[in-house]
Amino acid sequence: MSYPAAASERLLSSQARRQNALSLLFFLCAALAFLLRFTVSPQMMNMVVDYTAQGGLFYEKLHFGTYAIFLLLPLFLFSRPFLLQGDEIGIFKALLLYSALMFALVPYLFITGRAGSSGFIIDTYLVAGAAGLLMLALNADARRALGDVVLGMVILSAVIGTIEAVTQHRFLPYGLRELQFRPIGLSAHPLALGALCATAIGFVPLTRWRIWVRVVSILVLLVGCAASGARAALMLAACETLILLMFVPWPRLTPRHQRQAKAVVLLFALTGGAALVAILFSGGLLNRFGNTIFDENFMARVTIYQVFGLVSWKDILFGMNVDDLLAIVNEKLHLPYIESAPVVIIMLFGLPIAVLFTVLIFWFVFRLLRAAPLPAWVGTMTFLLAALSNNALSSKSPEITIIVVLLLAYRNAPYRYQPKSTSSAVVASAPKLDRLG
Repeated sequence: MSYPAAASERLLSSQARRQNALSLLFFLCAALAFLLRFTVSPQMMNMVVDYTAQGGLFYEKLHFGTYAIFLLLPLFLFSRPFLLQGDEIGIFKALLLYSALMFALVPYLFITGRAGSSGFIIDTYLVAGAAGLLMLALNADARRALGDVVLGMVILSAVIGTIEAVTQHRFLPYGLRELQFRPIGLSAHPLALGALCATAIGFVPLTRWRIWVRVVSILVLLVGCAASGARAALMLAACETLILLMFVPWPRLTPRHQRQAKAVVLLFALTGGAALVAILFSGGLLNRFGNTIFDENFMARVTIYQVFGLVSWKDILFGMNVDDLLAIVNEKLHLPYIESAPVVIIMLFGLPIAVLFTVLIFWFVFRLLRAAPLPAWVGTMTFLLAALSNNALSSKSPEITIIVVLLLAYRNAPYRYQPKSTSSAVVASAPKLDRLG
């Protein structure tokens, strides 16, 4: 081998090592930023800054994880070239449009005298766009690995929540007083724990984990969902599991053998499910199902809509301050909280902008779902239905960002053939030297 050829080979090898080291660093930074946003609850934030408390400076109203994601984004986008293939270019443009429109709402809220609510837009919705752009700056293997990290976090949260339900002791701070103990795991609220467990069930089949690991993970998530006391999420999770069992393709089996295998597994699942329900009831994890579901909590979610009769048409059309709205709810409806995303969104923005806001959110989610495998659709629909029964869409919560990360991580099913060609679309021409680039 000639000296110039050997020198060139050594140079390429050195560049590859540096690229791999940088890629691994980017992956670890993204994982840390995501976990910081997803696991540090508002109660923990309030121990350091006035995150959700009255008063405080504007910069205190944004989550530490939100700052981390925003700081990493320009570093990921501009520090090196990255590849976008096929539909990823369209998703990249959709993320930019979504982020720009969300950002435009911030000055609108300042102009209308509702600057305090801009933190909710940034912390819940704008950061989701930033996380999506950050994911696209990594290759498919790194995205999938980050998805595994997030799913692992939710599974761990389910385990912790189950332990909390059994021991009747929470590991993380929780300031709300409830009539009945409910665990929170690594989330901010019992309903958030239930919704995340139900959502994660839909994405577990898309992992490349061993089959027994996926089965155990789904079982753990079901138990964690039951332990959370989130009844709507648990019913959705049970239906979701059956849908996944019956309609998700099983690799390396003919259609006839799939039908036979699924019939046998369904029989075992129903039998095991009945046994599991009995165990959970005996362990006290299903106590909230002991009475009718039309209890005080259910009626509070219905009663809240009476607020539209207590405000003026001007408030409905142009919006009002959320603190003033909460005062009306407290004094006239005798409810401590507003557990309704439609009410908060309509009264915050006003009906016309609220409609546009809602259309933007659903367009964004369904744009990410385009060409996604069935389990991703099932998990996302489960999340959206569960979110309508809690405050996930109308408070400072990480659930929207989690959905974006999972959808971008598992856009391609592990059982689907993956073409190796990268000639369809290239945004930046850098060689793919590593698995975490």
